[in-house]
Order: sequence, then C-alpha cells, then structure tokens
Amino acid sequence: MKASNVRVAPDVPPNPRRVGPNKREESVISSAIKPATWTYAEEFVVEDEILTHARDRSNEVGVTPVGSGAGAALRFLAAVLNAKAVVEVGTGTGVSGLWLLRGMAPDGILTSVDTEAEHQRLAKQTFAEAGIAANRTRLIAGAALEVLPRMTDAHYDIVFCDGDKQEYSAYLTQALRLLRPGGVVVFDNALWHDKVADPSQRDPDTVSIRELGRLVAERDDLVPLMLPMGDGLLMAKKA
Repeated sequence: MKASNVRVAPDVPPNPRRVGPNKREESVISSAIKPATWTYAEEFVVEDEILTHARDRSNEVGVTPVGSGAGAALRFLAAVLNAKAVVEVGTGTGVSGLWLLRGMAPDGILTSVDTEAEHQRLAKQTFAEAGIAANRTRLIAGAALEVLPRMTDAHYDIVFCDGDKQEYSAYLTQALRLLRPGGVVVFDNALWHDKVADPSQRDPDTVSIRELGRLVAERDDLVPLMLPMGDGLLMAKKA
C-alpha cells in the first residue's frame, strides 16, 4: 500500500479540526511540493516552436514573460469562459497574448497595452507566425492607467495584468469596471520570487503585491484564487 504524504498525530481523527475544552485546534500538515514535481506540473503542457521563438525575443529585449504553466492556465481560463474580449496589461513579445488567443473564441479579440512600441512590434511577429488574424489583436502603446480608463465598462471577459507591480491595486480598480459579471481578473507575479509570503520583505513591489492580495481576499464581490504556477497567478471572478 502506498504511504500517504499527510502526517496526522495518532489521536487526531480524520476531521483535522478538533476543538477541546480549551478550544484548541489541530491541523493536518502536508509535505511541501518537491522541485521535480513543480517542474513536472509547470512543463506539463509543452510549448511549440512559435512560443519558444517568442521567448527568445523576450530574452533579447530583457522582458520576462509568463512561464509555460501560467500560460497554460491562461489558455484554459480563456477556453472555459469562451472569452471573446480580453484586455492584457503588458504585451511583451506576445507570449502571454498568444496563450490567451489560443484559448479564446475563434472571433475573440485581444486588446494589449504596453509602454514599449518595440515590444509590441515583436508581439505582432509572434502572432503572425502563429497564424493569428490581424483583426483579432489590438495593440495600444501607452501607459496602462491612461489607456484603461478609456475602455468600455462591463465589456471584457478577462483582464490580465503583468505590468508595473506598484500599480497593481489601481489595475484592480480598472479591471472591476471593465469586466462583465462573471469575468475574471488575473495578476501575474502574485508570489513575486517568494517575497510576498515573507513579512520581512518590504520593498515597494512586494508590499504592493501583498496589498493587492489583501484587497482581493477581503472583497465580498470577488471569488479569489491563488495558483502557484510560475511566479504565482492571482485570479478573482467578478460576482
């Protein structure tokens, strides 16, 4: 019989919550995921040559795109929602955009915002190599907090944010306005190189991402989820 990786004290019943006279609670603790298992999950969906080429372009211009695991999660989300309208903050060289487009409805349109026009030129190259019709992408060069307020309310299925970390809370405000009921906002780098879970880490980016997590978790009109894919994906469904 295969041993379980869940360790429970001998006197603890299957229900992990036990309240005694002192209202003491005992918890079940599972072992941490091993690096090999994390890598297996991260690489479970294999990227093709087009995405590999897009990653090469990212390295050339100093951009860090989402990992393959996070990309697969974005495609899955877009497919489940049959997304027809998606906003992306942070175009890069088109890695995350291509993952999203491959999950969206055949006539779905991706609107992607980035401050670097050169990055968007490379993203267009990625989309063209993948056979994505030109009318399925709308690339806007500009600052997200200047562009997003001009977009249509309650129109979008997904808002994916991978831009300035210190603007994440402001992106959330804009995303909740842009999303239709049932739409989903997604933030990349939600674990930020293992810093967010460490209270001693107080640099501005980490504090901003940690504050975003608190805001999302406390809202009654959102259904939140944290996925440990790549550098962390924070998702929230708009009620």
